[in-house]
Formats: sequence, structure tokens, C-alpha cells
Amino acid sequence: MTTGRERTEMAGGGGAHGVVVVGGGAAGLSLAHWLRRTDAAEVTVVEAPEGPLRPAERTWCHWDAGPGEYEEAVTASWSRLRVHGPDGTPVWCDPAPLRYRMLRSVPFERLVHERLEADPGARLVRATAHTVRDAPGGGAEVRCTAPDGRPLTLRGRYAFDSRPPGRLPPGRTTLLQHFRGWYVRTAAPRFDPDVADLMDFRVPQPGHGMAFGYVLPLAPDRALVEYTEFSRAPLTTEAYEAALGRYAAEVLRLGPFTVESAEQGVIPMTDGRFPRRGGARVFRIGTAGGATRPSTGYTFAAVQRQSRAIAAALGDGTDAVPRPHSRRAVAMDAVLLRALDAGRIDGPRFFTGLFRDVPTERLLRFLDGTTSPREEFGIGLRTPVGPMLRTVAELPFLPRRAADPVARPARSEGSRP
Repeated sequence: MTTGRERTEMAGGGGAHGVVVVGGGAAGLSLAHWLRRTDAAEVTVVEAPEGPLRPAERTWCHWDAGPGEYEEAVTASWSRLRVHGPDGTPVWCDPAPLRYRMLRSVPFERLVHERLEADPGARLVRATAHTVRDAPGGGAEVRCTAPDGRPLTLRGRYAFDSRPPGRLPPGRTTLLQHFRGWYVRTAAPRFDPDVADLMDFRVPQPGHGMAFGYVLPLAPDRALVEYTEFSRAPLTTEAYEAALGRYAAEVLRLGPFTVESAEQGVIPMTDGRFPRRGGARVFRIGTAGGATRPSTGYTFAAVQRQSRAIAAALGDGTDAVPRPHSRRAVAMDAVLLRALDAGRIDGPRFFTGLFRDVPTERLLRFLDGTTSPREEFGIGLRTPVGPMLRTVAELPFLPRRAADPVARPARSEGSRP
């Protein structure tokens, strides 16, 4: 249907069950994949055209017990993990039956695009989305601008909006996980391709929060090397570069190396309550819908769980979009964030102790939010009980404060969903 120069289209080519998904990152493409994988709905994905709204290549990681839906896009995986304590002592971790997997955004997007383009029930639209709202008369509509400048309105039964929020919701505690990483190539072999370093606390600690290194080997002479902080504000690019240089030279002792590419980002860590609905027929997904785990920055696994659940609900004829994380997990994260922010616990010692004292597979499931209450109680006993209980008692009396605008993240999951 055309009115003047404005074009209005129905999602999925016209079916009443069509869904519009806004955003072609991890959350948007994952939901589109699962909607078509389960034949729950026809889907139109709105992706920004080439330009400033399209993020640079980024990295996502998660752990899984076997080959997953996107195995063809996995860049590397690791069967052994390691954490270096602040005193330099390594803690070796066997996550079996899980493996830690890395996906880079370009091969992930290419894989999902190929699947959607081969599916008559899916469509990819390049346009800049401006408003996502309930449509007059029912359903949802997405108002966009096409690359040629013409206005375009897409309508469907539901719309799912994955665009990053411009401002975080008010929270009692708001920290940022911010980082810069180098993809390096060394002159001589310096890495064990079977071992990923999740946290390396052999770096100078900031006055507030904590810092650690992160190393994902891709070959004996290639790896992603990152410097990460949990604190209230990001650093300058120059400060990240200096920290990375010290880490590579003084801690990892890489010798001569070249930086082949770099990535930088900011991930919100907050107990603020992200609104999951933007209207009766509009839902928020991904980081915008609270999928980022507040205490770790991991997002990718939660996005997959929520996408599968949404597809199942739509397939059953309901619109019951589940929470990305349980109330119990969110409550525990609020306690940890406040304890870290208040300085009641020492972050490096806290995380090192968890990886040392808790079976790795159970701890990783805990970080993913899939442990039972009994398992969580046992893990809680491995934490500083006194400071944690004081924090629990304090939280109900703390006000929720508005947060500053957030920088557009370079990746949705701290590279550690």
C-alpha cells in the first residue's frame, strides 16, 4: 500500500501473524532465527544501513555442552579455563561437559542472514528505525526511513525492539564493564590454544571497582588480549592502550607482536529494572530488555533462552514474553553489585575464590542463571557471608537513582555471555 511517497508493508509479506524485529545484532537475529526455526511466525528484520548506526565487528562468548545452533560461526572454543589470582597463583578450571565458545559478529550475522534469506517466511529490510509503537487498530508498527530517504512503515502482530537504550533505568547500583581488546599476533608462540584466561588479576587495581586481563588464544601465536574494568566510568582510549601495553609486556611477556585489530566497548551492570514492554504489542529484547547479566555482563546465553521461549509462546498463540533472568538471579546480582561498589568485598579475591572453591561447571551455570536454589545456597556459603548479609539488609533502604546516558556498546555481552 502506498500513500504519496510513504510505503506501508505488512511483516512477513502480509500474514496477520507477522512479527517485526528491530535490530540485526545478537538479540534481533537470534529471535528471528528461533521464530523461523520453530515456524512460530513470519518475520521481518529491520537492520540499519551501512553507516554510523551499524556497530563495528564485536565478539560474543558463551559456554555450551555441545554444538549449538551457530556452530558454523564459532571462531574458537576452549576445554580448559584459568583464573590468575592477585598474587599470581593460577586456578585451573575444568568446565566439562561445557566448552567456552567465541563467536565474532560478522560470521554470526552472515550465517543467520543466509538462513533467513533462504526462508520464504523471513525478510531482511535495510532501513533506519525511528519509532516502534502499537499500531492504530491493533498490532504494532515500526516507522523507518529507507536508504533512499523514503519513509517506510512496517506493521505486524508484534514488534520486538533490540536497539540499545539511550539511558539506563534508575538503579541502586550502576557500574560499567568497560574494556578494550587487541587481536595480536606474536613473533614467537606465546599462547596455549586449549586454555582461555577468563580473569587475570595480575594488573594494577583501580581505586574503585576492579580490573583484570582476559586472554582468548586462537593459535599459538594469535589471541584476543583484553583489559577490562568494573567501575563507574569508562577510560579514554589512550588509557586502555597504556594498560594493554603494560599487560602484554610485563604480565604476559609476549615479546614482539603486532596488533591486527582492536575492539572497545561498555556494558551496563545495574540493578535497575529494564522495561520489557514498550506497548501492548511492543517488546524490548537484548540489553534493552534486561538480558545482560548484571553481575557479569554476559548476555548471549540469556538471549538464546529468551528467544526460544518467545518462539514457543508465539507458537502457542500467547504473548507471554519471559524475563531474561529469574527474580532470584537479579536479587543476588543486586547484592553483589552493591557489595563491590561499596568496597565491602575485594573483587579479585572474591572471584578467584569462587573459581577455586566451586566446581567449574556448577559455577558457570550459576553465572548463566541456571542453577537450583540448593546449588546457589552452597555457592553463597563460599562467599564472604558477613559483608553479603549486611548488604542484603541495606538494599531495601537505598534509593534508585537515574543513571547517566550510556555509550553504544561494541558488543552485547562483555565477550563473556
